Amino acid sequence: MPDLWDIEKIPFVGTEKLEQGLGFRYYQPERTVAGKPMKEWLRFAVAYWHTFDQRLTDPFGDGTAQRPYDKYTDPLDLALAKVDYAFEFYQKLGVEYFCFHDRDIAPEGDTLRESNARLDKVVDRIAEQQKATGVKLLWNTSNLFTNPRFVSGAASSPSAKIFAYAGAQLKHSLEIAKRLGAENYVFWGGREGYENLWNTDLRREQDHMARFFHLAVDYASQIGLDAQFLIEPKPKEPTTHQYDFDAATTIAFLRSYDLVDHFKLNLEGNHANLAGHSYQHEIRVARAAGLLGSLDANQGDKLIGWDMDEFPSDLYETTAAMWEVLAEGSIGPHGGLNFDAKPRRTSFTARDLFQAHIVGMDSFAAGLLVAAKLHEDGYIENLVAERYASYTHSALGTGIEDGSADLASLEQAILDVPQSELLAATASDHLEAVKATVNNYIVAALN
Repeated sequence: MPDLWDIEKIPFVGTEKLEQGLGFRYYQPERTVAGKPMKEWLRFAVAYWHTFDQRLTDPFGDGTAQRPYDKYTDPLDLALAKVDYAFEFYQKLGVEYFCFHDRDIAPEGDTLRESNARLDKVVDRIAEQQKATGVKLLWNTSNLFTNPRFVSGAASSPSAKIFAYAGAQLKHSLEIAKRLGAENYVFWGGREGYENLWNTDLRREQDHMARFFHLAVDYASQIGLDAQFLIEPKPKEPTTHQYDFDAATTIAFLRSYDLVDHFKLNLEGNHANLAGHSYQHEIRVARAAGLLGSLDANQGDKLIGWDMDEFPSDLYETTAAMWEVLAEGSIGPHGGLNFDAKPRRTSFTARDLFQAHIVGMDSFAAGLLVAAKLHEDGYIENLVAERYASYTHSALGTGIEDGSADLASLEQAILDVPQSELLAATASDHLEAVKATVNNYIVAALN
């Protein structure tokens, strides 16, 4: 392996030392957890945009990132060099998947034809590296939000010419997905929403979005692309309101437009928080609808109402997420954990880039270990079974659930029941003790 990064392959070092270094404390890809190797439960992926393109800017400061490929000045030479650096990064980190937007990997030209030609040169290099390393594409997507032409959206743009451009860009992106063996294809409506309702035909814009998705489904069928289509919900920022606000809103949209058989959801922790939800909530909503597709692994700063894209380090949150994954049996049919995250602006070295991914991988590996122990003991399952026992173990409850009860029979059953008996039918949830017990599992399972 070349040494473009001047960093050794990241080893497993265990938990003997408390200080975090360039080594995994919990992530062991081949370790069997709940019947499968860790790497199969987690399926980690590196996000090309944050990892190799992000310069660590913020609204008040220039970029601080120091990267070994900064010596390249020609945009296309830089794009080709980044591919080599990226695949060495994947191998040294020990991840088997990556994700990208089309505009992450190659510079745009003046026309779509020019952009496609540049993109194809970089895709050729990626295909060579995939063949040499075995690293796979978890998903790719089109960047339909950065360029000023998408100022008012892409599929929801008021301009038919912009809609057409977005469709043409999507066509080539789907062709690349097929060529590189993408297991999924993601749609993220970065600007598919509104700033001001006074000048917006909301129904028309959502109709156009649905048409855009149907066009994608049709073209994928034409070219034989069998990747799972995913939609990534996000509530706001950059637009005032985005149409794919959260998991529930997105599911309702898919059902309304006859798309539910073709799409699942790609969910992100930071987006969940911006929508006023927990990451676990969004995963549970998708699971309940049978639409969990894949996960973006990050967290936000809950003191800042902005998409911070921090690497995940909250073990309570990773435990909750992995409990849902274990209950589901996998992260969707072809999903994984993509690190849609970047180091902080003050963590600007190449070593920090590796370190941040190690923290994220270890945090989810630890969450997997804790969640596996919770499932093994059946603690959560027993809580839920006990809470709803009256529906399982009484004629009244089974009648409600199987549909045999009607309002007259419910009245007959309850009309003369005294208040004392009704109050006795309620029970404390002991929520503080439940949360403390989960904390206890986190401590015990990792020691």
